[in-house]
Amino acid sequence: MSQQSVIDELGRLGMSGYEAKAYVALVAAGTPLNGYEVAKRSGVPRSTVYETLGKLVGRGAAYEVHAGEGSVGYLSLPPASLLERMRREFDASMDALNTELPRLAAPPQVRIVHNLTDRDSLLARAGDVVGAARNDLFLSGWPAELTPLKAAARRAETEGVDVSVVSFGEDPEPVGTTTVHRFSSPEVALENLGCRLLVVAADREQAVIGGVVGDDAWGVFTDDPAVVLVAVEYVRHDIAMHLIAEKLAPEDFETFWANDPAIARLRADHGIPAALLKLGGHEAPARRRRR
Repeated sequence: MSQQSVIDELGRLGMSGYEAKAYVALVAAGTPLNGYEVAKRSGVPRSTVYETLGKLVGRGAAYEVHAGEGSVGYLSLPPASLLERMRREFDASMDALNTELPRLAAPPQVRIVHNLTDRDSLLARAGDVVGAARNDLFLSGWPAELTPLKAAARRAETEGVDVSVVSFGEDPEPVGTTTVHRFSSPEVALENLGCRLLVVAADREQAVIGGVVGDDAWGVFTDDPAVVLVAVEYVRHDIAMHLIAEKLAPEDFETFWANDPAIARLRADHGIPAALLKLGGHEAPARRRRR
């Protein structure tokens, strides 16, 4: 990580740009510096460097060192101590907000549905849903999209959340109760759906539904109970079908799945789910005319 990256990360944790630059300069020096030296090494303007150092001292990230004859130097709090202090302050703020912020929230007047237009926003919003789970969590997707969500899903599981996962492809490090989808290979499922479909639903209260093709992605977040119910039942249905299939002889199941005309009819609309997600419901994809 570059020095600028460290400065940027400190900024995300609450330091101003000048404070972060001055702190990094003190850490890199390893010895007390006066204001002129900090300004020279950090790029903080001399006109504001003492104000900046005063703020660092005020937050406990630096200390004044008196070297005699009225001269004052500044020494950084060791990085490990600073990070531990920031962690404690962050945890304390989160605990306070977890208690107080919900008390300020008015009951929802409308249900939320908002579009997600790229893979980063899709996975970030899915991560929000995973992190919000308190009772149960349902996930369905390909390993490429499930893997970034695993750390949060494991934390949820350790906190008592019942985690159910359907994975389109083998997962060497499964989380929760994972069912590997075996009705169709991941390649066949991808052809049928037209995208790597991702479904994440928490506590029957909120869900993310999206599709990924290559580096492109699109989808929606919603707390509409009807949509969330459909998302949950989609995952539960897949799991139930696998539990039933396990009771059948493998060759009987394969024959049924490959040759039954009713199953073939249900699997006939290749690519329609991806088209619907990508268009966001604004324009229906072309459908084959029924005969």
